[in-house]
Amino acid sequence: MLNKAVLPPGLSKERFAAALAEYRAIVGDQWVLVDLDQLTPYSRLMVPDDPLNHQPCGAIAPVSVAEIQRILAVSNKYKIPLWTISVGRNFGYGEAAPATPGQMVLDLRRMNRIIEVDPVLGTAVVEPGVTFKQLQDYLVEHDLPFWFNKPAPAPVVGPMGFTLERGMGYTRYQEQAQNFSGMEVVLADGSVVRTGMGGVENAKTWQAYRWGYGPWVDGLFLQSNLGIVTKLGLWLMKRPASHVTWAAGFADMKGAARAVEMLRDLRMDGVVDNGMVFHMSYGVALTQRRADIFKGPGAIPDAMWAGIAQQAGLTVWSAAGTIFGYPEQVKVNLAILKKSMEEIGGQFITEQQVSGPASIMFNNIKMITTNELSLEDFAIFNYRGAGGAWFAPVIPAKAEDALACYETMQRVLSEYGFDYIGGYMIGYSGRHFDAATILLFDRDNPEELQRASACYNKLVDTCAAAGYALYRAGTPLMKKTADIYGPAQKALNARLKSALDPNHILAPGKSGIA
Repeated sequence: MLNKAVLPPGLSKERFAAALAEYRAIVGDQWVLVDLDQLTPYSRLMVPDDPLNHQPCGAIAPVSVAEIQRILAVSNKYKIPLWTISVGRNFGYGEAAPATPGQMVLDLRRMNRIIEVDPVLGTAVVEPGVTFKQLQDYLVEHDLPFWFNKPAPAPVVGPMGFTLERGMGYTRYQEQAQNFSGMEVVLADGSVVRTGMGGVENAKTWQAYRWGYGPWVDGLFLQSNLGIVTKLGLWLMKRPASHVTWAAGFADMKGAARAVEMLRDLRMDGVVDNGMVFHMSYGVALTQRRADIFKGPGAIPDAMWAGIAQQAGLTVWSAAGTIFGYPEQVKVNLAILKKSMEEIGGQFITEQQVSGPASIMFNNIKMITTNELSLEDFAIFNYRGAGGAWFAPVIPAKAEDALACYETMQRVLSEYGFDYIGGYMIGYSGRHFDAATILLFDRDNPEELQRASACYNKLVDTCAAAGYALYRAGTPLMKKTADIYGPAQKALNARLKSALDPNHILAPGKSGIA
């Protein structure tokens, strides 16, 4: 709970009060929030850090591009930093809280229109506040044969934030940053730019052809603080004629590492469109509290995980995914997949064959790899006590790297008494995997919170030293992660920031860019 207000850096109470009056004249009194109880949702954290390090000075919620432009004029005048959120549910990466204290949260949830959906090309144009549930309802209402790429907790999060943060989905489209075309961006000076083909008057291909003419600038606005994206073109996945969810079990990490390479080859051959390799701890954390299965000190030992798996009739590691296509294609590709997994020692099974405890795992895999929406994955935060932080380095799709990254993460987690809970998601080209794990801890236990913070930071350093850097960082890790990418990239980002945002009012600290 917040107990003391903060001000924007270098601004007096009187100047801040004057700025608030100008903000209220733009959006109305009810959409400028400064009372501490109103700001709690904007500073509440799951990640292991003190909320005071991320406390906003206020929040403002515009409803249009015109209001954003006027807000920017006020912010430039008073040098008030704005931390932009779409729906503010970046769970496990910092939620809605700004990277540094004293920023004004620019909350774009009221801008929640689905501008259009092309029923032939399967493209959509959305505003920041649109959620996946809203988009699904639109597709159902208009009987459109499309799915969308999504994260696990999709109903309450939105496609714009998911895309701009380069989120990983589980459907055929996987990496969301591969599946958009065209942005509308408001720059710090209030000017509006439409990227790609969007600059052409009456353009017919803004959502169909992403590159436009000349340098492709869209990437400047992913994981960045160089502009405010107010419209985004999405590519929707055509609803498949059929699909079958599958899994292959492996007794140990060596088998799982072989599965990483097999999925790589099958993805590059076009046999599979998606795939993941994961430790059984993830499924356990979704359905049970840690205290109910282990009361000893330290991390749960490997031998105990093996015992839990044997008792449930499962394996410690599994590869899994969903095959999409026409029935004839699914049949052929499933046969190739089954033969391939069995050749490396996998126990192969499909959704038609599953029963017992494995059915829970299959239901979750089917939900996340298809168009089903569920909040089941939020149950994972009950495993230890409301604290959770995603940690996601990238590895090349090779067995030795899968083993090395896992051993590195497990060693650090065990050092601090935390369990490895995660696995690998195959990337769009098959050449890399997202080696995601979630650090789960009890936020209400001060000692455990401090230990989790130390572990969180050491994971970054240790994995980077081994050659596995993060592709996405929670707010407490943004500066550290940017430092790892080297001085040349930092200097380039600083030059871009100074050119596009000379007063540095847009989300200072985002991705380590001041």
